[in-house]
Amino acid sequence: MKGILVILDGLGDLPNKLLNDRTPLEAAHMPNLDFLTARGKMGYMYPVRPDFIPEADESLVSIFGNNLISSTRGQLEASGTDLKLTRGDLATRANFAAIDSLKSGNILDRRVGRTLTTRESEALAKAINTKVRLSTKFTFLPTIQHRGILVLRGGLSDSITNNDSAYNQGVFQEISKIRLCKPTDEDENSQYTANIVNEFLEKAHEVLNEHPINKERTSKGLLPANYILLRGAGVAPPQLKKYPKWFSVSYMPLEMGFSNLSGMEVHSFGYPELEDIDSYANLYEGLKRACDFSIKMIQKHHKRLDYAYVHINETDIPGHDNKPIEKKLMLEYIDSTLFDFLRKFAPSNNIKIIVTSNNSTPCKLKNHTADPVPVLLYDDSMPEERHFSEKEARNGILGKIIGKDLLNKLGFNK
Repeated sequence: MKGILVILDGLGDLPNKLLNDRTPLEAAHMPNLDFLTARGKMGYMYPVRPDFIPEADESLVSIFGNNLISSTRGQLEASGTDLKLTRGDLATRANFAAIDSLKSGNILDRRVGRTLTTRESEALAKAINTKVRLSTKFTFLPTIQHRGILVLRGGLSDSITNNDSAYNQGVFQEISKIRLCKPTDEDENSQYTANIVNEFLEKAHEVLNEHPINKERTSKGLLPANYILLRGAGVAPPQLKKYPKWFSVSYMPLEMGFSNLSGMEVHSFGYPELEDIDSYANLYEGLKRACDFSIKMIQKHHKRLDYAYVHINETDIPGHDNKPIEKKLMLEYIDSTLFDFLRKFAPSNNIKIIVTSNNSTPCKLKNHTADPVPVLLYDDSMPEERHFSEKEARNGILGKIIGKDLLNKLGFNK
């Protein structure tokens, strides 16, 4: 093995009063990552380009050297599941969401307060699949927590807008109202597709709003999962650069699908089910499995393939939830497990490591921003005391990096 790319999702942050005006990365005690940092080089990266607020798919596609306007995220996510698609099937990423009513259309929470259990999401999805009737066949698949995938079968267009448009081609806008999908061109099929999607949204809401699970959730003071938000429509998988000498350790549909379509060997594990409303206990269980599994896969496959791509998702979520202390604690856990292993494993096997992120998710803003993310290249340089952080990375010798240039600039494509 020549190199390992570690992406800590949503890593970039801003100074926070709860951390004495430090970022979670600055505040975290990470001696193992500091060991690697002291023997490496730092810089900072705009995952797509400056002044662009990336969604997870846009940044990931860019970091691996692709220059795409749209990644058709729904196709990426579907490729990370057992769903079988044919050309013309319209795939979209879906969120279970909470609204007050269809008439007023106020969005209460885009993620149902992160309290939707696996049992509940599966039951709600089953109701949608059995009770919603459209003129075209469809499949609604729940994936992890509030996430899902909608596939509408056969001969449709992806020239439609999202009804979940918090992020739209590099711009963030706070959305408080539901909206209809609209065609983005004059083609009749685009209008037809938008009509079908909007019909699905209305009928799915009727089913969800009256479902016993949502009645029970409301009675307990929990938000109802009574609406579906969609984004990233695609009728064909994106054409991505191939990485046949890489393997991927990923466990969310997006990263698994991206890795599949990029020609990587994908290794994953079953994410722990959310069994009650303590979503952070579930996240820590998932984080533990992710770190343990990553170590196991690197040990198992480092003699067969040239590069490993390891994606840790959990660090993004405290940013969206304004929980800087949780983000700090997650970083410290990753340091005590994954980076503790890499500190010992990489030098003895002459392996380079890149540590970076796909986007900044500052806790106090609760959303992705256009801020750059820190980059570390561990290459066993002469030691010089450093701490891996946003501020120090901005002064690093690697300087400014644009996402699509990262791997080539740091020698990970040779």
